[in-house]
Amino acid sequence: MGFKVAIAGATGNVGREMLNILSERGFPADEVVALASSRSTGTEVSFGDKVLSVKNLETYDFSDTDICLMSAGGDVSKKWSPKIGAQGCVVIDNSSAWRYDQDVPLIVPEVNPDAIAQFTRKNIIANPNCSTAQLVVALKPLHDKAKIKRVVVSTYQSVSGAGKEGMDELFNQTRAVFVADPIEAKKFTKRIAFNVIPHIDVFMEDGYTKEEWKVLAETKKMLDPAIKVTCTAVRVPVFIGHSESVNIEFENEITADEAREILREAPGCLVVDKHENGGYVTPYECAGEDATYISRIREDATVENGLNMWVVSDNLRKGAALNAVQIAELLINRGLIKAKKN
Repeated sequence: MGFKVAIAGATGNVGREMLNILSERGFPADEVVALASSRSTGTEVSFGDKVLSVKNLETYDFSDTDICLMSAGGDVSKKWSPKIGAQGCVVIDNSSAWRYDQDVPLIVPEVNPDAIAQFTRKNIIANPNCSTAQLVVALKPLHDKAKIKRVVVSTYQSVSGAGKEGMDELFNQTRAVFVADPIEAKKFTKRIAFNVIPHIDVFMEDGYTKEEWKVLAETKKMLDPAIKVTCTAVRVPVFIGHSESVNIEFENEITADEAREILREAPGCLVVDKHENGGYVTPYECAGEDATYISRIREDATVENGLNMWVVSDNLRKGAALNAVQIAELLINRGLIKAKKN
């Protein structure tokens, strides 16, 4: 017997991607249910060659459901995830609502799979921030080899990280530029078309933004609390795919060649690093792909044991939907949950 899986937030960018990935990967589900708010009830979404009619999250009974992939936003998750968990359904949440809760494991399966065993405390597992997910996939094998002391990250984050509204705003503003229409900024604080914005999420007291703080806190929680992390998060006029310029300082010696070989063997990583025109990956090529791509690996001569690299991934997949499905697969493969119908 297979599992019964619910997708909360099934009409959003990430929810739709979750449905696609469940189908692509042949997830062992006998039944998949699409859920959203009352205003989306009855909307149709695709799941493989099937069409699902969206049901109301607020009136849905989770007592016979095994896993809920939650992508309905932080406020909805704070309200509903504990209630869903109390009905014996494991919630894998894509928002930031539970990532920093000590009783909730924050999981990237390639990085810290053993931490998943803690899910029984609240029946909730957190998915990391999209920019953190791809970063730690690339950092983990290098940390195991040479122990990372410090990481400096600059992100180049696509507008899909801000949802459908972000994608629509880039499209509409770009069109407005070419036809000389007025340009309206609604979703972003400044014009995003043909521009970059060094501001994602709200500002905090120390001058960092919440997005930048997330990268710091989540890397420490999943990888090593001793690692020092600093980040500048930037929104760029790209539809899908986050890019990161990463500078790493290690305790022990590691060469660029060693790093390339380690990352070529590492789960979830794909190295494309030729010293020639086009011998690197951009977000355009990574859209629709599962891997975390790593390019431009080189030694940093300004510190004793330093490397620079360029990390790119599809933020809707590894940064969100794919990672959530991989967490669900990990639960099943480790025998941590059994289908209620059995």
